[in-house]
Amino acid sequence: MKDFLPVSKEDMEARGWYYLDYIIVTGDAYVDHPSFGAALIGRLLESRGYRVGIVAQPDWKNTMDFAALGRPRYAFLITAGNLDSMVANYTAGKHKRTEDDYSPGGKAGLRPDRACIVYANRVREAFPDVPVVLGGIEASLRRLAHYDYWDDKVRRSILIDARAPLLVYGMGEQQILEIAERLKKGEAIEELNDIRGTAFVTRDLSGEKNMLFSYKTLPSFQEMAENKLKYAEAFRIQYLNQNPYTGQALVQEHDGGYVVQNPPARPLSEKEMDELYSLPFMRAAHPKYAKQGGVPALQEVEFSITSHRGCFGGCAFCALNFHQGRLIQKRSAESILTEIRQMTKSENFKGIIHDIGGPTANFRNPACRGKRCTERLCLYPEKCNNLQVDHAEYIDLLRKARSIPGVKKVFVRSGVRFDYLMADRKRKEILKELCEHHVSGLLKVAPEHVAAGTLQAMRKPPKQVFTAFRQLFYGVNKSIGKEQYLVPYFIAGHPGTTLKDAVELAEYVRDLGYNPEQVQDFTPTPGSLATCMYYTGIDPLTGKKVYVPKSEKERRMQRALLQYRDPKNHPLVREALRRAGREDLIGYGPKALVRPAKDTAKEKAIQKRKGKGREGKKAFSGVGKRTEGKRNGHRERATGRGKGRK
Repeated sequence: MKDFLPVSKEDMEARGWYYLDYIIVTGDAYVDHPSFGAALIGRLLESRGYRVGIVAQPDWKNTMDFAALGRPRYAFLITAGNLDSMVANYTAGKHKRTEDDYSPGGKAGLRPDRACIVYANRVREAFPDVPVVLGGIEASLRRLAHYDYWDDKVRRSILIDARAPLLVYGMGEQQILEIAERLKKGEAIEELNDIRGTAFVTRDLSGEKNMLFSYKTLPSFQEMAENKLKYAEAFRIQYLNQNPYTGQALVQEHDGGYVVQNPPARPLSEKEMDELYSLPFMRAAHPKYAKQGGVPALQEVEFSITSHRGCFGGCAFCALNFHQGRLIQKRSAESILTEIRQMTKSENFKGIIHDIGGPTANFRNPACRGKRCTERLCLYPEKCNNLQVDHAEYIDLLRKARSIPGVKKVFVRSGVRFDYLMADRKRKEILKELCEHHVSGLLKVAPEHVAAGTLQAMRKPPKQVFTAFRQLFYGVNKSIGKEQYLVPYFIAGHPGTTLKDAVELAEYVRDLGYNPEQVQDFTPTPGSLATCMYYTGIDPLTGKKVYVPKSEKERRMQRALLQYRDPKNHPLVREALRRAGREDLIGYGPKALVRPAKDTAKEKAIQKRKGKGREGKKAFSGVGKRTEGKRNGHRERATGRGKGRK
């Protein structure tokens, strides 16, 4: 009989267990679903015969919760959860978040800042002799020296601050199974220095004992902290060594010792992916959270399917290259269809599959037959000649999914990479299929910006590609008699964006009749190309200087320009337009973004009388013309596992 993994001594006793082999400590609430990393690793170890328990969101102010399940036989496995704890706890403006979707009832404040470090130190207090292994997205993206936006400085490898002997980076299944097997055989944790997809600390680089792979030496932590050119150099070397078929080990000096990153783990085969997602998940939050309203993050993924991992999109603001990687790892169609059939038996299932996808929905197959490309991007600055563009298998999968008894609708919500779709010769037929059967009235796409300089820094396609896609989308919907809309996502304050670029985007939004209630502020997170640009002012892959809007005032102005219709933004919009030399957009004509300051009070009064103020109209009302969308979709924060958007 299926059950949740133990979270208490009582759960252990119910299974007849008096000890555990591994205890997973996570910053998320315990949700037994394959989109949650702790559950995925826990179920995988369980399938190999190991006894696994979960300590979810422990009170980190003492050691009681960390000791609640006793001493594990082999190790504590520590993760901050599906998000970096600083991203989970703070907004792009560095303000404390008031909600946490990965906590019961959405309550904020249940995980500490820098959770991996805090948890590791508490575990060491409780059990000084038990090994600690770090994993998850926080550990993965902070495995080497990195810029930290919240401290506004370069921080050491998380291995140093957590004083952990071993770190797993990437998705981690292969690594954790090898670690478990070798610990079971009696090897010490300090001997496990030859596992791909791991990092460790050593004082000695000499001899085969410590260095079993050929390696490149990075600029030291001290050099990176003192010299931005060195930081950019180090990032470039890391970036070019993420391919599991070509990547070398990397070595970085830290305070007299060395952090060693072994080469990336090989991608999982289709068979391995199928086995992983067929494990006996409860697909639910632990019952102990029921009184608090459950865990909000489950709602988006409970009836969604992860069809693949990896993304070859290469967006500069995304850290996926450093975590899941660029190579596509997919499940078989039959594995996915089997999961859907099981879903239909759930009493909570209403006939709706919310998504079949991954980081990008329509990246279902490998980019090309080659495996050794390191520098060339598949879609930027234009489609690579070797890119295999084919949606046939994905469309066939969607057709089979919607034909399963009990399934009423299958939506595609993880985002469609429109430039990849436009590169397909059958793009019109593909888009017609999606619009007829798999769009819920709104289709999420991410042009992100329209200014050439910004798009270049983002590694996104030119504006003309999105314009062509938009025309095709509305043309297809007209031909099938449907009124559906695009929800385009835009980022404010990205490296490479000047105020003039932000004004250009505001004019584009104006001409679309689009009124974005939510705007994504660029947040520099460890591991992304754009974060390196933000910190150094240099594009590390080209060596060219990049303009960076760093001041809080300018970031606020760029955001305000995107939301220029909001009266409270008008003073900032006017100031931004003056600074950009675009005072022609302050006035009364149809192209004006705002009126002169002296008329704002009168304007508010008129709007209130006409019932056209914010209280009297919806966020997507537009200005006297049809809008791109009639309601605003929630923009997901990247988790590194399961869903994302591109």
